[in-house]
Amino acid sequence: VQLQASGGGLVQPGGSLRLSCAASGRAFSGRAFNEYTMYWFRQAPGRDREFVAAIIRYDGRTYYSDSAKGRFTISRDNAKNTVWLQMNSLNPEDTADYFCAASLAPTDNPNYWGQGTLVTVSS
Repeated sequence: VQLQASGGGLVQPGGSLRLSCAASGRAFSGRAFNEYTMYWFRQAPGRDREFVAAIIRYDGRTYYSDSAKGRFTISRDNAKNTVWLQMNSLNPEDTADYFCAASLAPTDNPNYWGQGTLVTVSS
């Protein structure tokens, strides 16, 4: 499974961004896209990577970190093999490389990772 994240950039505090992650790869290793749980993680300079949001396979339940809850929304379109992260009310503490990831069953350590897309929140 190959994951391509995009949509990062420079945004002012209070602004919004929408990140996209397109999944591809040889038939998703023999499985359909909707069989994968999808995640967003982020890593700020000098800090450990941290979980941001997840959308569970099949039923689409969503989970968020405390910092993302109420501001970020994860969604997916299985027909387009794509997952999004809508980020609102951004603040400088949200500045980080954002990574999408995938696994079959929900896990703390997804199997597949894409490259990061940089989000910078600054005035």
